[in-house]
Amino acid sequence: MAAQDKIKELLDLREKARMGGGPKRIEAQHKKGKLTARERIELLLDEGSFEEFDMFVSHRCIDFGLAEETYLSDGVVTGYGTIDGRLVYVFSQDFTVFGGSLSEMYAQKICKIMDKAMKVGAPIIGINDSGGARIQEGVKSLGGYAEIFQRNILASGVVPQISAIFGPCAGGAVYSPALTDFIIMSKNTSYMFVTGPKVVKTVTGETVTEDELGGAMVHGAKSGVTHFVAEDEQEGIALIRKLLSYMPQNNLEDPPIIPCDDPIDRLEDSLNEIIPENPSKPYDVKDVIHAVVDYNEFVEVQRHYAPNIVIGFARFNGMPVGIVANQPNYLAGVLDINSSRKAARFVRFCDAFNIPIVTFVDVPGFLPGTAQEYGGIIIHGAKLLYAYGEATVPKVTVILRKAYGGAYDVMSSKHLRGDINYAWPGAEIAVMGPKGAIEILYSKDYKDIQDLEERMKFLQQKEEEYKRKFATPYVAAKYGYLDDVIEPRNTRFRIIRALESLRTKKDTNPPKKHSNLPL
Repeated sequence: MAAQDKIKELLDLREKARMGGGPKRIEAQHKKGKLTARERIELLLDEGSFEEFDMFVSHRCIDFGLAEETYLSDGVVTGYGTIDGRLVYVFSQDFTVFGGSLSEMYAQKICKIMDKAMKVGAPIIGINDSGGARIQEGVKSLGGYAEIFQRNILASGVVPQISAIFGPCAGGAVYSPALTDFIIMSKNTSYMFVTGPKVVKTVTGETVTEDELGGAMVHGAKSGVTHFVAEDEQEGIALIRKLLSYMPQNNLEDPPIIPCDDPIDRLEDSLNEIIPENPSKPYDVKDVIHAVVDYNEFVEVQRHYAPNIVIGFARFNGMPVGIVANQPNYLAGVLDINSSRKAARFVRFCDAFNIPIVTFVDVPGFLPGTAQEYGGIIIHGAKLLYAYGEATVPKVTVILRKAYGGAYDVMSSKHLRGDINYAWPGAEIAVMGPKGAIEILYSKDYKDIQDLEERMKFLQQKEEEYKRKFATPYVAAKYGYLDDVIEPRNTRFRIIRALESLRTKKDTNPPKKHSNLPL
């Protein structure tokens, strides 16, 4: 064969591989409002940066008629490229080939790029659109999943891992995304579940659609499995690029600092008035966050789930930070099972990847009730406590209003190695709110007062006394539990100065195989 013929053969094979399952299946994919595996990679990576691996791989199964049906690339596109000039490894499942189902060779392709990403210390991005295990391959397919899971586990906390779900993701396939750091789902075109509607109907008798069982909003708002719900794939891909801009390449590097011309001493006069006079009245903590971060830009994580706590990424003078904030606008900002789990995992992610944590506190305590106690609020609340106590990254805390009881301790207090702890002048730091405290401290005294008006007057007087003595930031400041009481409008400047002073912070935990956190 002449050299030109060999080159032609190569180009023909490349073209064949790029066509996946063929024009008809590509058209069917587009009709569902979905992009193809290669289109997704093109959108995700910098133009012209994608280097593909294993384009000529095909399956080795000869059973059930598969010997006659082979496709180059075998249902998954893998390789590396750059995002904003930074190296990433990526795999994108191809639904046009056997419904994106996973085979032995398909799994090997994914494992290869995961191994390479670990060697060079680069993020791994997985785009999922698959019908699950390839039934014809039996246990080899199941083994392939487990090989991927093992690598997800070893890569956890070493390189960032992001999963996009842009189609079906069911059965064993769901556990790889669940092991990664962030999951993005697209509305109307993606779903995740361990067992599908037919199995649910057979086993439990429930009739449920795919979307009701595992759609994007179900996992965004009810289960908390997904961290972001995108309107479509294009938005989801833009979000991956945005997310990575806050993260380092791996656990041995610091997150990228970008130039910033938003003045560090920008005063926000609105913050001096944002806290209502009435301590029971809500306000939106996101208004505080937007006011103090660079260019008012905040990327919220798990927006629809457990909204009584707010988590996400922002920058202070170009430095990426993770933000955790109680939200008085929802359930008065109490800590409950879901919000504790949500925030704990985020704190641990930030700590694993050297991202400083800024905490805004306005917490009346833990949510009372049998549902919370029976659901294990003790264990789940301890997760957040553990995450903050274990974290060695710079930790800056600002108490905006209430910090009551055990929730004061949990929310990055000085006692959990908080580096710099501030409070606004109206902050109330105490074991409990004035009303509850007085009812306990003076229970006998006020019960002895028969006249109702006199009793109310007595309680009010004692409450005011309690507020003056205990529910102020100055008692905590007196003991050094706060580093300073600051003017609200000056919060941005004080946080930036604190973070800059902590850039060279070094803190370690005792040597151990691993911790046994309260799971």
